[in-house]
Amino acid sequence: MMTVRTDIQIIHDRNGAPAFVVVPYADWLASRDRQENLVPHEVVNLTFDHDWSPMRAWREYLELTQAEVAARANMTQGAYAQMENSVKPRRVSLKKIAKAMGLSVEQLDF
Repeated sequence: MMTVRTDIQIIHDRNGAPAFVVVPYADWLASRDRQENLVPHEVVNLTFDHDWSPMRAWREYLELTQAEVAARANMTQGAYAQMENSVKPRRVSLKKIAKAMGLSVEQLDF
């Protein structure tokens, strides 16, 4: 048995083609939150094509230097470089770097 959503509204244009969909606010918020944790295709490619950590791929994608990220995270460039090359950085480190880059931890941990 197929379940059909009844809590959405489709608004059609003058020609009868669907133009807009109205969804419950909570559903829209959940959808927006899921989108905020997405990783751009370019970052994924940098990670796998160059065998880089997600941290480095994001840094390169955002056109930041190690020194810039380190300064934002209130650490030395050497300490940041060590984290960037770590196979499995600690969660607390991921949080610190994610904040410095304006990302979520989930975006750095793939």
